[in-house]
Amino acid sequence: MARPKVSKLKKGSLDIAAVRNIINKKAGREVAHSLQDNNPTEVSEWISTGSRWLDSIICKGKLAGIPVGKISEIAGLEATGKSFMAAQVAGNAQKMGIDVVYFDSESALDPSFLERAGCDLERLMYVQAESVEFVLETIEELLGTGNKWLFIWDSLALTPSMSDVEGDFNPQSSMAVKPRILSKGMSKLTVPIANSKATFLVLNQLKTNITRSPSEAMTTPYVTPGGKAMHYAYSLRIWLTGRKAKASFVQDDNGFRIGSEVKAKLEKSRFGTAGRHCNFKILWGDDSIGVQDEESWFDAIQVSDRLLQSGAWFTLVQNDGTEVKFQRKNWVDKLSDEKFKQSVLTIMDEDVIMKFKNREGKADDFYDTDDPVAKPDS
Repeated sequence: MARPKVSKLKKGSLDIAAVRNIINKKAGREVAHSLQDNNPTEVSEWISTGSRWLDSIICKGKLAGIPVGKISEIAGLEATGKSFMAAQVAGNAQKMGIDVVYFDSESALDPSFLERAGCDLERLMYVQAESVEFVLETIEELLGTGNKWLFIWDSLALTPSMSDVEGDFNPQSSMAVKPRILSKGMSKLTVPIANSKATFLVLNQLKTNITRSPSEAMTTPYVTPGGKAMHYAYSLRIWLTGRKAKASFVQDDNGFRIGSEVKAKLEKSRFGTAGRHCNFKILWGDDSIGVQDEESWFDAIQVSDRLLQSGAWFTLVQNDGTEVKFQRKNWVDKLSDEKFKQSVLTIMDEDVIMKFKNREGKADDFYDTDDPVAKPDS
């Protein structure tokens, strides 16, 4: 087979801009960029997770969320609120003018649940995830429509491959098929997702790491289905775990459980924040569902010098220097005062975002010290 002719360029005769034009002409589209003028890898938009605290720890130096143009994962143990958080992300995306496609393989999605999370059902497309191949091919086709998309896949773990659908129940017959499909899918979709400013949010399950190595079981207690290719494709991985203790449940006035307390850890972050964590409560049994955001702000500012404690009383120094005394049980009520609320948000920006960026204070105040593999970013 004859090799294609390559035009020879005189050494030193072209500047970088001219070479860039040659490459783009050869590709038929803009693939070569000047990073000073147009950085295609930069995230310029973020979709809020519904938790201000979580949004504050995702990207070093700024208030962020789920990155637009990237592939992200929310993984968690059973009943830790993965779908509830995804529904809130979907509602927040719609407020930004982003169209939502929800791939469901668990057949457990209730329309009223989406509405209570703030979603507009008329602008949300529900798709049954029949197979891994179907999900990836559908995404590839929709990327060419020109719309700005948020794709939510709930969940990767329970979506079969076509060989699973057409074969028998013997797991040996389709071993490692799904990871190979996902590996090829990620290599095909990562760049188109970035170029079209789409967002791909994958929900996954945390499974116990079954290993013969005691040290590995200690350092890596959980793994996620999908293979290594997915780990490399993700720009952000949020892992949700919950406590089983009674105190971790949110209860109504009659003692009925309407939510649970969740710990979120950044298992991976390409934004300089891997290993950071936060806690919040997620409501799932009330008229309104999702993250109980404002209540978690109290825990977020515990490291601040502007929050003082004396017994059961706390004193918060507001932006203008005035002091407000309150008890923990009155925290949410105090936030109805706009001056008090803005002071709290300023403290979160200073102590949660900027102090981490500037490496002020103790690292243990920011990282999950209970996690043996959580390390500060270099």
